Amino acid sequence: MTATAEYEQRLAIARLIHRFNFGPTPGQYAELLQRGLEATRATVLEHGLADPGLDSVPEASLPNLGPIPLTNATAFWNAIYSGQAELVSWSLDRMAASRYPLTDRMTWFWHGHWATSVSKVLYPLTMQNQYNTMRTYALANFEDMARKMVVDGALNYWLDNEENYVSSPNENLAREFMELMTLGVNKFTQHDVTAAARALTGYSTNPSNGVVTFDEKQHYSEPVTILGTTSKLNAETFASFVVSKQENAKFITDRLWFRFVSGSTTPQASLASSFTSRDISSLVSALVHSSAWSEPANSLVKSPVEWFVGACKALKVRPSSLNVGDTQWSLTQMGQIPFNPPNVGGWPFGQAWLSGVAFQYRFDLAQSIVTKGDLSPLSVPKSKMVQACADWLGVAEWSRRTGSALATATGSPSELALAALLSPEYVVSA
Repeated sequence: MTATAEYEQRLAIARLIHRFNFGPTPGQYAELLQRGLEATRATVLEHGLADPGLDSVPEASLPNLGPIPLTNATAFWNAIYSGQAELVSWSLDRMAASRYPLTDRMTWFWHGHWATSVSKVLYPLTMQNQYNTMRTYALANFEDMARKMVVDGALNYWLDNEENYVSSPNENLAREFMELMTLGVNKFTQHDVTAAARALTGYSTNPSNGVVTFDEKQHYSEPVTILGTTSKLNAETFASFVVSKQENAKFITDRLWFRFVSGSTTPQASLASSFTSRDISSLVSALVHSSAWSEPANSLVKSPVEWFVGACKALKVRPSSLNVGDTQWSLTQMGQIPFNPPNVGGWPFGQAWLSGVAFQYRFDLAQSIVTKGDLSPLSVPKSKMVQACADWLGVAEWSRRTGSALATATGSPSELALAALLSPEYVVSA
């Protein structure tokens, strides 16, 4: 194998393991380099297997807290805030502990796609129920997922479908469902939004647990015309109709390409054909088997959560074993914490994560991870530490500048590990 071919293989394998599995566990990248690219593809696509890593993460114990008390509400609010913190820790632990991370990686993607925030929903149980729904359908059929999500309690409450009445339709859920979740911008008209809102009437949500009920008497029962087709629709049949449109296949394909492969290049037109049946697993497999992974242009900046989870995996640190308050504060200050996206469009991406403020909090998190972490992969002769660090963390190649900086940090494994976790080559899935 030529030097160029060897580098391209290192790059492709590194990108696949970081983007679809949050990064390698200790020794995994070196093993995959020995086994080759096809074995790597098979490895990152593994899911649905018995997972002792996930089994080791206790389920978040989130009771139904009921309505907000009108008096003596201190205990209620303490339970809300402690439950929210527990929910975040639970999700981070799952992402870091899973032996077969694809399902949880895709759940994290869908959490940003069906972006819903505890800042408004408030109740952690309702958010956990939504998260579990997304996990159930993370690699299943997108039509089935859309039918479940359009009547999800957290999403309905977040997008004001509580206030959608026949006499006074609220269009928020109808508009965002089509624009941000299924079809894309400029793929429908205001008339379609008005009609879709009518199809979504009659649903009410119990905010404390997310249970959605349907009252046919409160539902607009006449035919509506959406995207040129007239028929009687409820929420689920509306979701199926929208997802059946060709625009949906392109929209979801483009979205996965943008989030997993590249923010600056576009997918091959043929890629959408792998999503004809709306099978998410088939589309993910097509992405993994594409030829894009060794293309230099297809770099992506890791989001704060993806960087944090990857670092915890590499150093064998359970996120909840760190100071939970400090961890969640740092992630919040970096602009990304589970269950609290800034708006219905989800979190930002790319260069937005490379601010000076983000670096300071990334440094604090890296320091806490290194202090707790297993640094045994750096127990090699000093002359080999920099390369061993690349093979440990799943970095294809250090730049000359980074390599020189890391060489000066070989005085101790902790110093080198800290510098490597903060390096451009680790922060960016180059």
